Amino acid sequence: MKAQSLEAYNTPYALRSVPVPTLNSSSQHSVLIKVDAASYCHTDAVLAAGQLPPFPPSFPHIGCHEFAGTVISTSPGSSLRAGDRIGVPGRALNACGTCFECAAGPTADDPDADEPGYSVSCLHAGNNGISAPGGFAEYAVVDERQVAPLPEGMGAVDAAVLMCAGVTIYAALKRCRLAPGQRVGILGCGGGLGHLGLQFAVAMGLRVLGVDNADGPLQLAREVVQGRERARIVDARIEDAADVVTQVGQEDSKLEKGEKGLDAVIILPESQKAFDYGMALLKNHGRCVVVSFPEKGFHVSAWDLVFRDISVIGSLVGSNKTLREMLQFSAKYGVRAHIRTFPLSKLNELVNEYHKGQGGKLVIDMSLQDEDC
Repeated sequence: MKAQSLEAYNTPYALRSVPVPTLNSSSQHSVLIKVDAASYCHTDAVLAAGQLPPFPPSFPHIGCHEFAGTVISTSPGSSLRAGDRIGVPGRALNACGTCFECAAGPTADDPDADEPGYSVSCLHAGNNGISAPGGFAEYAVVDERQVAPLPEGMGAVDAAVLMCAGVTIYAALKRCRLAPGQRVGILGCGGGLGHLGLQFAVAMGLRVLGVDNADGPLQLAREVVQGRERARIVDARIEDAADVVTQVGQEDSKLEKGEKGLDAVIILPESQKAFDYGMALLKNHGRCVVVSFPEKGFHVSAWDLVFRDISVIGSLVGSNKTLREMLQFSAKYGVRAHIRTFPLSKLNELVNEYHKGQGGKLVIDMSLQDEDC
């Protein structure tokens, strides 16, 4: 089969012919799929640059942890069948089923967790595209417990981007714990996660404020929310957070400083300025959900935590239960990413486009040939 692999940090991908992988004989959950679409994620760029130290890959390494495909064969007893169309998030490949994460199940703090026996936070699991081969290949071996069936009518290209970007921003919105009518801010609203988050938030009945600071992403964000009364896009280069809070307070007829602002914000960029802007948008007792993970971290004001009672929490991805819910939600409300597609042979061109920062998502469509581009 053909596969694109990294052979060292900070080098282009290399297109190689490699053996088709075989089912994991030690796992009753092993599934071989034909990859139909593979989406490029920010974490792919971080890994390729050698900035993901907890998960050093073994070179050569086949990346991509958000992809979709068709089942070819399974281990005995699997609930999946050849021909099933599935989406694959990279996390929790071969989860152990017995560590405290796998054994926990739903709790009051995490009601969306999977039932005991499997967890995306398994201490001993691998990750397709990070510690194990991923979707930048014609075939891949996955764990049936991590995958989700695709809704009727949803194509592989649309589904692939939802396997990380989609479930991550959907789960982050749920962790904001907001009711319809409350306000949420999405920092980095024109990026891959951000423009999906705008759509999810509006469909959830939230009033959403999208913030970005580059022309391409801002244009995409405005297109996504055009005609939506509950959504507003802010250019952080020309509007101060304090001015935005004042405007929001006037709209909500709030008089006191601490009660003006947003109920929650989600931080997507790896930028201290974006983090500070988001914190400044929050009303007292607001919630800041951090999705990004800059190498040097964020500086957090103790004043915000103590005197304003701001909660700061992290959010990585959602459970398999949340993944399936998100897919059905996307199908019901027509949530779709802005996507540009490339054939497998042009993965390096895709990466070059990614670094231009124009927003949306970039996807390898396995049905494309070079002449289709």
